[in-house]
Amino acid sequence: MGELSKTTLKLQLLQLNCHFTWTSTEKGSELDELEERLYDQLEFLTTKNKYMVHNILSYIKHLNGDYPEAISHLEKAEEMISESYTDKTNSKYLVTYANYAWVYYMMEDYEKSNIYLEKVKSIYKEHQLSLHNNIEFSEVYGEQGWFLLKISAKNYEKSKECFKKALETEPDDPEWNTGYATVVYRKEVIDRNKYSSKRNESLPLLKRAVELNPKDSVVKALLGLKLQELKQNKEARKWIEEALEQTPNLPYLLRYAAKFYRRAGMIDEALCLLKRAVNFIPNSGFLHHQIGLCYSQKMTRLKGSRKLVSNDEEINRLIQNAIFHFEMVLENKKSFVFAHIDLVNMYKKAKEYDKAEETFEKALNIKNLIAEEKQQLHFMYGQFQENCRKSEADAIKHYKEGLKIPENTRERRQCENALKTLANRMVKTDASDAYGFSLLGFIYKLNQNKLDAIECYEKALKFDPNNEEYLSELCDLKLNVG
Repeated sequence: MGELSKTTLKLQLLQLNCHFTWTSTEKGSELDELEERLYDQLEFLTTKNKYMVHNILSYIKHLNGDYPEAISHLEKAEEMISESYTDKTNSKYLVTYANYAWVYYMMEDYEKSNIYLEKVKSIYKEHQLSLHNNIEFSEVYGEQGWFLLKISAKNYEKSKECFKKALETEPDDPEWNTGYATVVYRKEVIDRNKYSSKRNESLPLLKRAVELNPKDSVVKALLGLKLQELKQNKEARKWIEEALEQTPNLPYLLRYAAKFYRRAGMIDEALCLLKRAVNFIPNSGFLHHQIGLCYSQKMTRLKGSRKLVSNDEEINRLIQNAIFHFEMVLENKKSFVFAHIDLVNMYKKAKEYDKAEETFEKALNIKNLIAEEKQQLHFMYGQFQENCRKSEADAIKHYKEGLKIPENTRERRQCENALKTLANRMVKTDASDAYGFSLLGFIYKLNQNKLDAIECYEKALKFDPNNEEYLSELCDLKLNVG
């Protein structure tokens, strides 16, 4: 095939809707973690969409340069589609064929690449469409939704939009309804601040998914968790127990059921389920995190009890158990921010301050942290420096870093309040404390309250007239005030 033909082929491949054209920022360790989770899903999931897992694994194998394995996974995906969807049209094959075309192109087998490109085109022609039409099949949107849902929480919004588009043409499809309900529920859990006005959006979606997909015990557990959140505990427990009766040894169900029992204060019941689940998936970061939370909760409960006999030894045992499981999480999920935070809290309880500091530093170096995560880490690191290390200077540094991130979140307000408390204490202790007034000026400036910022920097300069930083800030504010 000539150079021009290869270029033409590549241009046509770029028009395909598949894993090779769906943008993904995951790299390195994140993909390793994902690959391991996907193999677990192949072993334990019972849904018909397992072929999608093979498609994702094919893409990951391509990224690792293992093209024979990439082809092998596509063959398995193709086989699963033919076995599970005999009543469907060829559109179920679209993403798999498109992936074939890309893998063969990467292998420089342009003839085979073109064969699969033509297969995709022929499916479009069956529906009187072409690659140039800006119209896509529900199967493609649905598979893209599941791909984005599986790879990272950063993609949940895009995943949600894909499922919505899939449901426009197939509103009663069980898989697309389950995917849509799942991603909306997960977004509500992670993004409670942003969803404060419509936190119940997932409830009717989960009920609809359960109705259409009664064999899916996991979506029943999600419905149970949502109902528990809404204080509808009797109905919530009914769904959890029904799901457990349906698939008592499915690890993905056991983890959600355990979360339900832990939130209900039934920690021993939760631990029992989690230990059963971790026997099936010993490297699951989610399971170890939940086990760590259970031990942490038991420790907190024991510390709050009023036993006459000292229980320090049992408290220390629970702390060490929690530490062990949180450390296990980070061995397998190095980018799990909440696990870093939970581990830090346990190190603080154990007075292992050097390890706590090391964990903070690792967390802040995680790639692709979102604004809220950075702000939360800086706030907690500041609290640690202030209360454990007794270092106001280092605490101020982290509060300021958190405040510099402009997104208006609870975590940013926490940094602001902590910094303001320290600054007010300084000027209350010493009315001529220039640094305290400069910190107040810093806060006012970042919050666009320029007049108050000017007043504070003028006071700071009054008590420290030769400070170039204060002078520079004051000049900048006066130039921009209006």
